[in-house]
Amino acid sequence: MSSQGVFDRDTGHEQVVYCHDKASGLKAIIGIYSTALGPALGGTRFYPYASEQDALDDVLALSKGMAYKNALAGLDLGGGKAVIIGDPATDKSEALLRAYGRFVASLGGRYITACDVGTFVADMDVVARESRFVTGRSPEDGGAGDSSVLTAFGVFQGMRASADHLWGTPELRGRRVGVAGVGKVGHILVGHLIEAGAQVVITDVSAAAVERTRAQYPAVGVAADADELLRSELDVFAPCALGGALNDDTVPVLRAKVVCGAANNQLAHPGIDKQLADRGVLFAPDYLVNAGGVIQVSDELHGFDFARAQRKAAGIFDTTKAVFALADAEGVPPATAADRLAERRMSEISGLRSIMVG
Repeated sequence: MSSQGVFDRDTGHEQVVYCHDKASGLKAIIGIYSTALGPALGGTRFYPYASEQDALDDVLALSKGMAYKNALAGLDLGGGKAVIIGDPATDKSEALLRAYGRFVASLGGRYITACDVGTFVADMDVVARESRFVTGRSPEDGGAGDSSVLTAFGVFQGMRASADHLWGTPELRGRRVGVAGVGKVGHILVGHLIEAGAQVVITDVSAAAVERTRAQYPAVGVAADADELLRSELDVFAPCALGGALNDDTVPVLRAKVVCGAANNQLAHPGIDKQLADRGVLFAPDYLVNAGGVIQVSDELHGFDFARAQRKAAGIFDTTKAVFALADAEGVPPATAADRLAERRMSEISGLRSIMVG
């Protein structure tokens, strides 16, 4: 990653805010990439970064990704993200979270936060004691609860759309699907796939996660590791763990015809999408199909209604189909087509701001 500052990189970010409260130990960075469509919505990641530079690199990349995700999901929300530097297991405290909440409040609604890696629903309830610009809260606190539910549902819809585009039917019955990572989202996704009649093979670095999934769904197969799963005879590969699963080493050995999963930043670098296309692998862009979670928490802004949020998340099927159609029409990989659709919406809607409404 670059060691340049924000201005030198010309990342396009509107605002990057450093937040420090010595008493509680809070060290956080909030990145607002765009408010072209509305307030910037994105989660708070609590992670023990090796350096401040690593934290900045992450928040810049993640906040830009959220702008594209929210635009493509049809939300009237911009893109932002926050990172808290530290080990959530030892550094997290009520005082730190409330200090962070006051910094979120100080932005006056330009940034709305939610859960991410290292933060949970209970944490958002604490942050919300200092700021009203918080989603992902508990149902008892008027929130949507665990966003994994609609994240998995959206990935399932993206997978159905991928099957329809490639094989002419959205049905997954009999298809062999490999799920790498069966944490909260991957576990729920397996349930959708089993219900749809798919043959499912799983892997996870956590033996407990694998056993939990097999206990609930005894029919699933288990691969020794992600490398074995990648090399398996699969119709669909679903990366649902860490980013960077698709790289110069894994793409050449991938045997699946579709890649559609919940993990963020699945492509190790921009050229990977072309490598997949050249090999005849249909890639469903991650920020498109995993948008169910942000759709779920964003619904809190209107008084949460699960049925309404699920209807919106079901739209990921049609949006995925539209991305594939544009990719075919313009002769570009789906990731490029998804970017173009998101950028087009941000440009068109932000242009409306020039109309004076009094």
